[in-house]
Amino acid sequence: MMRHFGKILSHNRQSHDNQDDLVSQSQDFRNRSQSLDSHKHQGTVSSSSDCETTYRIYESILRQGMSRRNSLEPTIKRPSLRTASAKSLDAYFDPIRTAILFKDAKGLPAVDTFMEKVSLPYLNDSQIFVKFFKFHKCYDLIPTSAKLVIFDTHLLVKKAFFALVYNGVRAVPLWDSSEQQFVGMLTITDFIRILQKYYTSPTAMIEELEENKLETWRSILKSQNQSLISIGPDASLFNAVEILVSNKIHRLPVIDPDTGNVLYILTHKRILRFLFLYIHELPKPEFMSKTLKDLNIGTYENIEIATPKTRIILALKKFIERRVSALPIVDDDGKLVNIYSKFDVINLAAEKTYNNLDMTLQEANEHRNEWFEGVQSCRMDETLMIIIEKIVRAEVHRLVVVDDSDKVIGIISLSDILCFLVLKPCIQDDPE
Repeated sequence: MMRHFGKILSHNRQSHDNQDDLVSQSQDFRNRSQSLDSHKHQGTVSSSSDCETTYRIYESILRQGMSRRNSLEPTIKRPSLRTASAKSLDAYFDPIRTAILFKDAKGLPAVDTFMEKVSLPYLNDSQIFVKFFKFHKCYDLIPTSAKLVIFDTHLLVKKAFFALVYNGVRAVPLWDSSEQQFVGMLTITDFIRILQKYYTSPTAMIEELEENKLETWRSILKSQNQSLISIGPDASLFNAVEILVSNKIHRLPVIDPDTGNVLYILTHKRILRFLFLYIHELPKPEFMSKTLKDLNIGTYENIEIATPKTRIILALKKFIERRVSALPIVDDDGKLVNIYSKFDVINLAAEKTYNNLDMTLQEANEHRNEWFEGVQSCRMDETLMIIIEKIVRAEVHRLVVVDDSDKVIGIISLSDILCFLVLKPCIQDDPE
């Protein structure tokens, strides 16, 4: 299912301290949430009806997705800054103007009200981002208008992953029409587990992928299924970061506690991008001008890598066993030449090549679509501010850390950055 929702623009977001504003805000998302699925609470909808509706929408998704893909030239990819150097970024992009345009498009306030509430003379240098995220609510990230994709558990596994591809999303909430509630998230990791569990050879069809429904797959992996972790729209972004990091998850549904509707999906990427929109208005902590080497953020030991000749089935094993989301691909000299991420695995569904997992990563990367994020790297002598700017603008989930010879020496992820900015200062300073 696809749901479209809009935020009431007259909603006053200027003060979280004013009780009337909180009531207005609460009523706003309650009304919006109810409008998403008003029929749900008017009576029980049969499983067959929900499933038939899902399949009809699925066919529409495929037609829309195919039309979008065919309308693009093969060489046109999703806009990103992956090929630009740190110096050339400033030549093409004004970060302040870009932030203004983005905030306007999303219905966000041009000036953050946080600065009106915080007492700067009594605020520690390292606490500024902690206070920022404690001040803002999850509701603040919900855009004026957005598309939310939801799958019924009666949907075939194969069709579900095709729909992920054509919508360009990495995970969706799962709705159980029998229980009339959301029961979990379908992610690319689920697709990887299916392929890893049932793949035997290039000549054998993975029947479980072709014939099973999502509910069947969930019952097979019942012991590995994580119960749905969610957050309310009134919770702070600080709480959202805590939940994402402590539970080692990458997507956190925002659910209306009254209606049970999913309003939005929070991610590390969206949270860090929200901070970046206002970062030039906030006091700049001293550590933002320090280098990656000084701060030691990221992972620099036992980095899992691959080569162009690594087979897909082995890459899938690395994803699951090492709990990594991407594999830097290096040449014989250990130099970074490419990357293979979990999101690339979903292209196997798009190209219908998932029956041959013995192909190499070099062959698999030839099937990438227009959403490929590119290989983004950084060096130890770059400042944290530059690192954040790179990762936000390129819309990637991690940067590969390389030395002066382009040899891979580490990985810095969105989670690493948020932990440093938001959680580490609390442990050190206990600002509350």
